[in-house]
Amino acid sequence: MTDLMKAGTFVLGDRRVNRMGYGAMQLAGPGVFGPPRDRESALAVLRAAVAAGVDHIDTSDFYGPHVTNRLIREALHPYAPDLRIVTKVGAVRGADGSWNPAQSPDALTRGVHDNLRNLGVDVLDVVNLRVMGDIHAPSEGSIAVQVAALAALQRQGLIRHLGLSNATAAQVAEARGIAEIVCVQNHYNLAHRRDDPLIDELGRLGIAYVPYFPLGGFAPLQSATLSGVAERLGATPMQVALAWLLARAPNILLIPGTSSLAHLRENLAAAELRLADGILSELAEIGAEGGTGA
Repeated sequence: MTDLMKAGTFVLGDRRVNRMGYGAMQLAGPGVFGPPRDRESALAVLRAAVAAGVDHIDTSDFYGPHVTNRLIREALHPYAPDLRIVTKVGAVRGADGSWNPAQSPDALTRGVHDNLRNLGVDVLDVVNLRVMGDIHAPSEGSIAVQVAALAALQRQGLIRHLGLSNATAAQVAEARGIAEIVCVQNHYNLAHRRDDPLIDELGRLGIAYVPYFPLGGFAPLQSATLSGVAERLGATPMQVALAWLLARAPNILLIPGTSSLAHLRENLAAAELRLADGILSELAEIGAEGGTGA
């Protein structure tokens, strides 16, 4: 499909992975709730991603709930030795599709066991603690109890590596005082760049940064500059947005999601797109010009 190695690799726990990965969230139904619209298509996308060289898949048992993990298991189990599956705990879904905190040690433990069962594994590669502040923005507050609970499960051999999602710089520092943190997954894209200092600090520490909503999420990126650059390069705006993230810092790992084979091919092809310094400078102005991303 494409040569993902052109984007390079970065360490995730005890392995290096291709920097272009895949996020499974969009395989669930509308609102990340319920079954996929097309089950066979969802399975085909997962298999095509791995066949193309994707060795980092992001998921969670609260996607669906249980939907994406069971699809991953059906499509890919037994898993290739070099496939890294990263999951999240810290939330549960209500019967109405709501996203509700599940942050107590008992709830986190149940979440880990749900992921183990539905992925069909004895140990989880990486577990991110989803910090439940604002739904898509970090909120300050101690996460020591939650990190300690996951570190205890790590000592039991149920988790290999720990990460954080939706976390502030202070929470990352607090967590690193309790356990090794191998990745941070926060909202970041061309137009939403609050984490610029954190990305650079994590890079100095050798910690991966994984932006969620790299293409804007539920409100896709809209920018005249982005569209103009894409037209000049003969690429799509979303490919340029992904290529900019790859160029932004070597510790950024991407997990763009889709339920479409065509969009999967388009996303992965961004690994081959090179942006000249002048274009990078032009794109860096998007946040100031009022480009939007959710």
